[in-house]
Amino acid sequence: MKFVYDKRAGESILSVKEDVYKYLFKVRRFKVKDKIDVRNLTDNFLYSYEIERVDKREAILNLIGKKEEIVKPFKFFHLFWCIVDPKTIERALPMLNEIGVGKITFLYCDRSQKNFRVDLKRLERILINSCMQCGRSSLMELEVKKGIEEIDKDNLIVLDFNRDEVKDINNINKLIVGPEGGFSDREREFFKNLQGFSFQTPLVLKSETACISASSKILL
Repeated sequence: MKFVYDKRAGESILSVKEDVYKYLFKVRRFKVKDKIDVRNLTDNFLYSYEIERVDKREAILNLIGKKEEIVKPFKFFHLFWCIVDPKTIERALPMLNEIGVGKITFLYCDRSQKNFRVDLKRLERILINSCMQCGRSSLMELEVKKGIEEIDKDNLIVLDFNRDEVKDINNINKLIVGPEGGFSDREREFFKNLQGFSFQTPLVLKSETACISASSKILL
């Protein structure tokens, strides 16, 4: 754990309860006078607190200092991901966060199951836990679109075969990955003038595998 998340980080006194309390004092065994780093993931500061008091269900922390410490990816990368099973998204999200994806736009494609619903609040909680572990100092941006017609195609690269390949992957800032079963003919027509990106493999990749592999290749 690189830090603890609290949206009130920066206030002179913090009261720690529930899950964070259990993690700090039941799992990590912190005690009075120990120092804890806390972030709110909205500014660039790492706040240092000292544990003043530990009760049975609550702990009181006092602010003793802060420093600006930005930990973020070297480039901003926007992933467009056609919606798959939310459980699949939840499993892949921490890895995409660690890799350094800057933003994910989830959108319904022709082969996405329309009964799937993306719970952005739940995904934000997953991202917070991931940031605490990997040290990232700001949250990834998340949004949902109804379909491909709502997205900006400028400089968008398509993860698909049988199209002109982008020559320098270092210049890729926006990539769209299809759902299970790939893009429909209608969607391929919509993307027909865009450059593509693909892997050198005869094997079929799951949607989440493609997202993680492509993001790693572009960002790491």
